[in-house]
Amino acid sequence: MLLVTATLLRHRHRHRLRHLRHHIRLKSTSPSTPQHYHLPLNHPTYLIWSANTSLGKTLVSTGISASFLLQPPSPASHSTKLLYLKPLQTGFPSDSDSRFVFSKLDSLSLRLRVPLSVSNSVLRSSLPRSGIRENGMRDLNFLEEKVVTGAAAELSCKTLYAWEAAISPHLAAERENAPVEDSDVLKMVEQCLREEMECGNKTNLLCLVETAGGVASPGPSGSLQCDLYRPLRLPGVLVGDGRLGGISGTIAAYESLKLRGYDVAAVVFEDHGLVNEVPLTSYLRNKVPVLVLPPVPKDPSDDLIEWFVESDGVFKALKEVMVSAYLERVKRLNGMAKQAGEVFWWPFTQHKLVPEETVTVIDSRCGENFSVYKASGNNSITQQFDACASWWTQGPDPAFQAELAREMGYTAARFGHVMFPENVYEPALKCAEILLDGVGKGWASRVYFSDNGSTAIEIALKMAFRKFCVDHEAILNFSEGSEEKKHIVVKVLALRGSYHGDTLGAMEAQAPSPYTGFLQQPWYTGRGLFLDPPTVFLSNGAWNLSLPESFSEIAPEEYGTFSTRDEIFDKSRDTSILATIYSAYVSKQLQEYSGVAQSAHVGALIIEPVIHGAGGMHMVDPLFQRVLVNECRNRKIPVIFDEVFTGFWRLGVETTAELLGCKPDIACFAKLMTGGMIPLAVTLATDAVFDSFSGDSKLKALLHGHSYSAHAMGCATAAKAIEWFKDIETNHNIIPQGGILRELWDEELVQKISCHSVVQRVVVLGTLFALELKVDASNSGYASLYAKSLLEMLREDGIFMRPLGNVVYLMCGPCTSPEICRELLSKLYKRLGEFNRA
Repeated sequence: MLLVTATLLRHRHRHRLRHLRHHIRLKSTSPSTPQHYHLPLNHPTYLIWSANTSLGKTLVSTGISASFLLQPPSPASHSTKLLYLKPLQTGFPSDSDSRFVFSKLDSLSLRLRVPLSVSNSVLRSSLPRSGIRENGMRDLNFLEEKVVTGAAAELSCKTLYAWEAAISPHLAAERENAPVEDSDVLKMVEQCLREEMECGNKTNLLCLVETAGGVASPGPSGSLQCDLYRPLRLPGVLVGDGRLGGISGTIAAYESLKLRGYDVAAVVFEDHGLVNEVPLTSYLRNKVPVLVLPPVPKDPSDDLIEWFVESDGVFKALKEVMVSAYLERVKRLNGMAKQAGEVFWWPFTQHKLVPEETVTVIDSRCGENFSVYKASGNNSITQQFDACASWWTQGPDPAFQAELAREMGYTAARFGHVMFPENVYEPALKCAEILLDGVGKGWASRVYFSDNGSTAIEIALKMAFRKFCVDHEAILNFSEGSEEKKHIVVKVLALRGSYHGDTLGAMEAQAPSPYTGFLQQPWYTGRGLFLDPPTVFLSNGAWNLSLPESFSEIAPEEYGTFSTRDEIFDKSRDTSILATIYSAYVSKQLQEYSGVAQSAHVGALIIEPVIHGAGGMHMVDPLFQRVLVNECRNRKIPVIFDEVFTGFWRLGVETTAELLGCKPDIACFAKLMTGGMIPLAVTLATDAVFDSFSGDSKLKALLHGHSYSAHAMGCATAAKAIEWFKDIETNHNIIPQGGILRELWDEELVQKISCHSVVQRVVVLGTLFALELKVDASNSGYASLYAKSLLEMLREDGIFMRPLGNVVYLMCGPCTSPEICRELLSKLYKRLGEFNRA
């Protein structure tokens, strides 16, 4: 009987855990609509954290309030106000932290004879109405107050959400059927802070936001509170534990906050005679003050007033630390834009076109949003959606960002950095296995690690050229066996408008462009046969094919338009007349090139599959690229796919080989591979490519490498990111059948934008939405500033964009909800109308 009971209990426990994990996972992922918070920085605001429950957070909040408010006013001083917020309260009404602060400050003001007006309110509660339990939260709007005429100090205490059960908020919310979403809690906190801070600079204001339980205690949705409040990233005071075992708990709480990017101004705890402050101060290396409060009287009848008076010196010191940290933060933020302009050399930036007031000061990032400091008018932190995915690297939502941070921290602590050649360690091996079973499945057998996309391309070119020489033995023999040194030139076949990176070799593999001019790269010669590609775009609601002048003899009726985007990728086009024309054109170009340059050989085909990114977000006809691959295969020319930008669901699929319907010999990946958290790149290759470097001499090996090749942090982060992206439980955009992304961009809005009078063309695929603005020739191209005013308007709407000349684009992550994408498009469409009238 006992065995059966124990088994049932374990089953119920496992079921409960599964339910809770699922609940937390759902609630901690990205919100369905953009959540942009605006927090004034005119006055200091602090979160009051605790290493665990019942350690005295409310005592600390009360002590800080007293030290701030109960000072004899000087004749010239401004009025003083403290806002105390308790967003989550359980055990209500018998337990109310806001009422405790309210009553103790009232008593202390009488004890110290300092006039003080006090108020306490409870906004929403699950309490039953007239004894009848109702589902959900209801407006309580309870208020008690004591107004003292002539008082220069004021305390306002507010409880935002209250539950009756004296248990964790997530359990109380479930038990009382009164759930509250994370976004609702944050919006309410933001609203209360903004209302108080709009009272003006004549009031000396301090705001305290006291959390519930410990740092990692769940909120009402199941999210850990250290995750729940992360979008606001308010600085904090950590109430530690002075008891036996408290050192460990305090350090764990501190590390949990730091790992999520919080600033901790001070640690404070009650003295239990164990001198916990000594090891804590040593651990924190004197960078964070550790303050010790006198022992709290244990007699329940003690009203603690004398204890607060005795502790006043500690609380004054704590208040000074908090105010000083706030002032230092604001001073630093105010000076960053000017300092940046004096010490930075920004990439792809003409500094003369960037006045100080246009520099974006980024305080932090949470998921897909920047927290941006605004110094004009009232100082504030506001959020902007990173619509350029920070140069196409980003994918994490807040939960994913925290997961990757934990993975990076663990890996750095375990491995630091270790040399890669002839060694193996788990992060590198796991990453390689995941890559070969994912983007390389069915063709690749080897993974070569490097540090960024451009170097991955350099490696790919070396691989391809060696493979070409081995396959064309006569060339290899000619170059090696001749007594006289013969100059053999190996070049690439590439497409105009493609871009493969900024290093010298990668630049040689691309056609002349603004990036390759003499002032940019005097050594540039352009070592390739560069073809103008056919492109596809959406205009006036229809998908159109645009052929370059090389195909001018083809009548439009022979290729027409496409009714849907899917038709563009349909492999039945391989038997079309257009496919035959493409094939004949490519074959002719290769033959003519070989005839003209007999000493030069096309030793590799390199393409950006489907989308040319830096070249202007052009969609290349996939049929043309597929024909290119086939023609090169027929001539034993190795094929390189540059998927640095396009890989890992950037275009809706794990690898664009799925869209093209053909596979490469070599492929390069970077950017989104690590979720955008840390640089890492890989070059994948077939066995045949690898074997072309095999031999008895080291001189035949691939003599290329980087000091940080296969660095453990990058490999572990990449493995975690790829697993997260393809898991339907963590990425709700993945369609289980096929592992592709669902459509993220609202079709109706896409069509409307494509018909807009200021829009030349639209490209939309996967996480990318791009449009080209109609301009005259003098205003087009990479150097165009035509889109500047449009981007300024969108930044006011909370969308951070960086254009490619007169091409502007929105880029989300693989986990971004369609609702967020719809909101982005709606704002863009609205601003296009205003841009047109400007």
